[in-house]
Amino acid sequence: MGNVLFSSAPAQALPSPLLLHGLDAMGEWLVVVDGEARIVYINAPYADFLEVDPLAVVGRPVAEIIENTRMPEVLASGKAELAQLQMVRGHHMIAHRYPIRVDGKVVGAVGTVIYHDTWEWRQMNAQVKALEAEVDYYRQALDARAGTRWQLADVVGESEAILILNDKVRKIAPGDASVLIRGESGTGKELYAHALHRLSERARGPFIKLNCAAIPEHLLEAELFGYEEGAFTGARKGGKPGKFQLAHGGTLFLDEIGDMPLAMQVKLLRVLQDREVEAVGATRLVPVDVRVIAATHRPLESLVERGEFREDLFYRINVVPLTIPPLRERREDIPGLARHLLARLAEKRGRRCPGLSEAALACLCRYHWPGNVRELENVLEAAFYLGGNRLDVDDLPEALRCEPAVTPALGVSLKATLARAERDALKHALAESGGNRTRAARRLGIAKSSFYEKLARHGLDGTSPTASVR
Repeated sequence: MGNVLFSSAPAQALPSPLLLHGLDAMGEWLVVVDGEARIVYINAPYADFLEVDPLAVVGRPVAEIIENTRMPEVLASGKAELAQLQMVRGHHMIAHRYPIRVDGKVVGAVGTVIYHDTWEWRQMNAQVKALEAEVDYYRQALDARAGTRWQLADVVGESEAILILNDKVRKIAPGDASVLIRGESGTGKELYAHALHRLSERARGPFIKLNCAAIPEHLLEAELFGYEEGAFTGARKGGKPGKFQLAHGGTLFLDEIGDMPLAMQVKLLRVLQDREVEAVGATRLVPVDVRVIAATHRPLESLVERGEFREDLFYRINVVPLTIPPLRERREDIPGLARHLLARLAEKRGRRCPGLSEAALACLCRYHWPGNVRELENVLEAAFYLGGNRLDVDDLPEALRCEPAVTPALGVSLKATLARAERDALKHALAESGGNRTRAARRLGIAKSSFYEKLARHGLDGTSPTASVR
């Protein structure tokens, strides 16, 4: 093969016939040019399509042989161009182009046509979509069987409080110990319950949820333990299994357990101790193998003191406690959360994901978020429909815009606004903890060493004139 790429090379450097035949056997079409955009090599399939002699075109400018070529642009920019549409001899093709570097200098380029027309690409794309649909079908079937929607990867946040919490979840998930998830409304307690199940040895078993606050007291026993046919007026023919029976071999998530009536607490405690369930109207006990994850936003310790929650049940469900930090104590996660929630909204509605102005983002970071992540999601959804491609302060609800000091001063950067918010959070935690730094660090969900570092950074460590926390 007498082309200039190889003719001047020493005999030992010549490519083997097998290599050249291999390049000609490729389904992709291939062309190589030198630093002056002259053809050095073109494989036989590409030459056949172009109706040229692969040897005769060596040394000629590539633009004379391949119409609409961008090889000269790749040589000039030194940047690869991937999956680009190109019209050649009346056919729309999809091509890759790569610069060739030697000692950091661009000395040539290689181009490949990976799809010879858009029909080939559409066929391949249809195959990929079919495979994706099949995978989604089986994933949804598995999730429907298990009853879970989320996993730990769905948690958005890089704050120290979240990283520590996620690490703890990974450690406790494989065991069978009961878990009590504490946190304010809207912090994501159910998400973490799903994640615990997905990471556990019970992941292939069912995940059953019961909201203890949503079921009337007179129906709660039947919902939890099931009932036999004829157990009461209106009972379904054949009876009905309860949540414990449905969760056998898996996980039972008792949400809002702090709202469970005292009478039901006694019966729940017996089931947790004996691992046996007696359905309403039944005369026999049925063994159940269930891991219980409970969640509440209520102060169970105070309820125990007032006699509204059984102390023995509290200790039974509180084997491993997890506390989800409120959003105001992990403000550094707000920008990432906001972008994630907007992207999810955009994907759901088929719209371009809008951006957030620096002023709007600072406004979000300053707000106290009594409703936590759920409130943030609602705020962004309202702004998503009201705003355009870029959301500003005016697109946010009035409650946020009226928040004291919500809008940064002119010229104040987002970084400075976040720093101020962090300093305010430190001061507030210290004040709420009576100046006890250990309790304040625990309240913020961060390590004590990190708490001291942040105090020093903001001049709150007692070594500077600005150290007062009052």
